[in-house]
Amino acid sequence: MSRPMLPLLIVLLLAGFWPAQARTLQARIAKINTAVATLEGVSVRLDWPAQATQGDLELHARQIDAVDLGYHYRDVHWRCPLQGDGQGGWRCDGVLRSGRSQPLRLSLALGTASTDAVLTRRDARFALRRQAATPDFTALELTRVPVAWVQALLTQAWQDARFKSGTLDGLLTVRAPTNAPLRIDGQLVAKAVGLDTTDGSIAAENLGGRFDIDYRKLQATSLLTLDGELRGGEFLAGNTYVALPQSPIALDIAGEQPIGEGWRLPRIAWRDGNALVAEGSAAFTPAVDLGALDLRISSRDVSPLRERYLSGWLGLFGLGDLELAGALDLSLRVDDGRLAALDAGLHEIALRDPQGRFRFDRLDGDVRFSASSATSSDLRWQGGQLYGLDFGAATWPLASRDGTLRLREAVTVPMLGGSLRFDGLALRPPAGDQGMTMRFGLSLDRLDVGKLAQALDWPAFRGELSGRIPNAQYANDRLDFDGGLEMHVFDGSVRVSALSMERPFGVAPTLSADLALDDLDLLALTEVFDFGSITGRLDGRISDLRLVDWNATAFDADLHTERKPGVRQRISQRAVQNISSVGDASFITSLQGQLIGLFDDFGYARIGITCRLANEVCEMGGLHSADSSYSEAKGFTIVEGSGVPRLNVVGFNRQVDWPTLLERLAAVGKGDVKPVVE
Repeated sequence: MSRPMLPLLIVLLLAGFWPAQARTLQARIAKINTAVATLEGVSVRLDWPAQATQGDLELHARQIDAVDLGYHYRDVHWRCPLQGDGQGGWRCDGVLRSGRSQPLRLSLALGTASTDAVLTRRDARFALRRQAATPDFTALELTRVPVAWVQALLTQAWQDARFKSGTLDGLLTVRAPTNAPLRIDGQLVAKAVGLDTTDGSIAAENLGGRFDIDYRKLQATSLLTLDGELRGGEFLAGNTYVALPQSPIALDIAGEQPIGEGWRLPRIAWRDGNALVAEGSAAFTPAVDLGALDLRISSRDVSPLRERYLSGWLGLFGLGDLELAGALDLSLRVDDGRLAALDAGLHEIALRDPQGRFRFDRLDGDVRFSASSATSSDLRWQGGQLYGLDFGAATWPLASRDGTLRLREAVTVPMLGGSLRFDGLALRPPAGDQGMTMRFGLSLDRLDVGKLAQALDWPAFRGELSGRIPNAQYANDRLDFDGGLEMHVFDGSVRVSALSMERPFGVAPTLSADLALDDLDLLALTEVFDFGSITGRLDGRISDLRLVDWNATAFDADLHTERKPGVRQRISQRAVQNISSVGDASFITSLQGQLIGLFDDFGYARIGITCRLANEVCEMGGLHSADSSYSEAKGFTIVEGSGVPRLNVVGFNRQVDWPTLLERLAAVGKGDVKPVVE
């Protein structure tokens, strides 16, 4: 609709300068003012040969400005054959051009009581009709009109928006009286509409719907009401992605925009069946940022919400495929772009992560948040699962004040035959440029390591896991723990410290920690891994451990035995072979190689191995004071023998490919190893 006012302007020209009889008529007008538009630099030429039934009309305007509608054109040119209609009126049909824009076809019928104009391009048609009796009233008919033709009208209400695709059908009326506000109303049907903003923060594709529109441009403000339904399409606004169903969504909006200010929406209504019903009001800044929001939401069936409305926000936390069930009531208020109050009522909500990271069963109760006055609420669940670990029912007593959601008292959650206790929880929602932050304390009491190992498909470890983390902090998608955990396993202990997680529920979660091993029973440990038997006690450390998506990418490990009074130190032939295979080593004995098979086990003085992993390469090492005959020049000692037969295991390759090392460990579990004897 890029030239909707030109027919009216041409009518004015012809009405003022139409010749009675002439072969050639020319007119130049510096400026023409109408109620809708202003023309400048206008020239008209009419050639009418003697005795001819039609003439050749040519019109040129240097510029045309319809300020209220937002249209501005330069170098407008129209040429057509002019002829009478037999009833005292005239008709003219020809090509209309403006600057570098694609040409249109303009057909004008100037009757004695009415003016009709039609703009066409291929199958797009825009028709205009005016009656002489009501000169301030214009009827517009749109048929498959590209939305780009109404770009100027959109810009009046939304300066940064740009139409990209789609068509419009409908009927509109334009009232433009000389001393009264401009008003445009009627009905439009939109198909496959696409748009975006100059900064890329808002975009839409394939939007469709039917709308009743009433737009008024007053002296100090603009008013808009929109009532209709949406059908299909998708749009993105910041982190909010909405994928609309093909079923109709009722939409009712009333808006006002004072000059120089952002839009205020005193009435918003959105009805998407049982999935989402929302009512409220909103206000935006001139930059279309949300300034205020008062919204009441109800969902009798939350299962479609993730796909239709929540995938953008859930995707930030790696939960784009989260499965939902149950019902929800929610009211929220935003003031000055910050969350001021929230009251959520949950009714048998179920959450399940298809990737198996977590599951919550039957969430019920309320969550109330306030940035000012004090409020309290209680949230309950019947149980669930975290990374394959079942946990039991719990009730969370909550309180909120000064923009923070807190626990009123400690909460104990049954898990793995023991319990987790949370205390000191304090959560602050995102505000401005700051993301969500959370602090809490965590205590683990006598969790069954055997059940943990079974749930995670680990070897059959036995023992208990206990510990206290006095303070854990979550900010910027990172979770840091103060304090540490201690596992009592294999008659010894494993202490975990410097524990932190990045993107705990996002893409490629990363865990960092330091581990200290103290006095582990090697016999119990090697039996669990089916490694062959080794008796003795193991100490060591695994520093700077880093797991990405639960796969080790870096660490610095040092594992070694410590002699203990009364503890025998023996290693079986199978364990020697497995160490040799995994560590890229050979074993050397003082007896002839062919006699090695006569012995089931051997005495040892020390066992030690180190590995520094970086860039998928493990830099191997062994005992710090290895037998000089096998150290440095030939390799590094892993097992230092003792007694008769005396057997040493020596590694020769200090640079071992980490994936290859993992393959060797897998081969050990299958018994597919061969000894190398020197």
